Amino acid sequence: MMTSLLRLAETRAGKLILLTLLLTAPLWVGATLGPYWVRILDFCLLYAVLALGLNIVVGYAGLLDLGYIAFYAVGAYLFALLASPHFDLHWSAWLILPLGAMAAGLAGALLGAPTLRLRGDYLAIVTLGFGEIVRLFMNNLDRPINITNGPQGISGIDPVSVGSFSLGGSLQLGGMSLGSAQLYFYLLLALVFVVVVICQRLENSRIGRAWVAIREDEIAASAMGINTRNMKLLAFAMGASFGGIGGGLFASFQGFVSPESFTLMESVMILCMVVLGGMGNIAGVILGAVLLTLTPELLRAVINPLQRELFGRMVVDPENLRMLLFGLAMILIMLFRPAGLWPSRRRAQELHHD
Repeated sequence: MMTSLLRLAETRAGKLILLTLLLTAPLWVGATLGPYWVRILDFCLLYAVLALGLNIVVGYAGLLDLGYIAFYAVGAYLFALLASPHFDLHWSAWLILPLGAMAAGLAGALLGAPTLRLRGDYLAIVTLGFGEIVRLFMNNLDRPINITNGPQGISGIDPVSVGSFSLGGSLQLGGMSLGSAQLYFYLLLALVFVVVVICQRLENSRIGRAWVAIREDEIAASAMGINTRNMKLLAFAMGASFGGIGGGLFASFQGFVSPESFTLMESVMILCMVVLGGMGNIAGVILGAVLLTLTPELLRAVINPLQRELFGRMVVDPENLRMLLFGLAMILIMLFRPAGLWPSRRRAQELHHD
């Protein structure tokens, strides 16, 4: 059944149906389930942007990055510092977001430069350390000069505005009222479309083919004349820039950032979105992001009432149950669909080649 649905989604009719569902989702979800679930849809799109950025590093170039959340933090804190009462600066979001992308891209290049000779587990450990260093900096840069406000975080962040209209308010369209979560949904949806187009262009370009060559055999790629150093740095910078934009929109959407939002577990979850959905396949990565974002909320909505109905109390914490089910799902995926739920054709052929 899953295979049939994925094949339908690849047809022109399937894409039209999917686009219609996406455009109408915040309306009927908000009307039936409430604004909370619209916010969950917003986070599905936000994590899709992050997963697509990491897919460039892991899925295309084959570089295992466990510190990707650091670039997310760079974008979020840059937006918070420049668009909040913390420094009493209220710059335009349309200026800060490109700056966040450039700052995160620079951070990605700085991370990639000293790790060019590392591969596999060693690269993962170094990137993990980088992510933790950034989080600790954000947590401790409140003295002697208060830059990040430490563990208390920064609040009162300005929402994105289009002219004089703020996405933090509501919009009346005929008889419908679109709230802030619904307005941000369409902004994030537009960002996802832009990122998908960029990823498709990269995948089919000489740069994308060079990344795949490095992923398959770096020595052979170098022997064929590919500048592996520059290609790796470009992969880190491009992936990080998407994380920086996502972080800026996260800060604007939440109105608050703190170091607790940028832990190692977040990096692991984004990496698992890429692996679960299908490394190297844009549609698969988006599917993995949606599934891993929706599943905890569905468990929370179903498991808690079910436990109280059956046992009269909470027996298993939903968070622990989520991690157990998540671990089981990853084991089953590695056993039965090692290329992911929706793998790229090239990746599937590589793994099933006899």
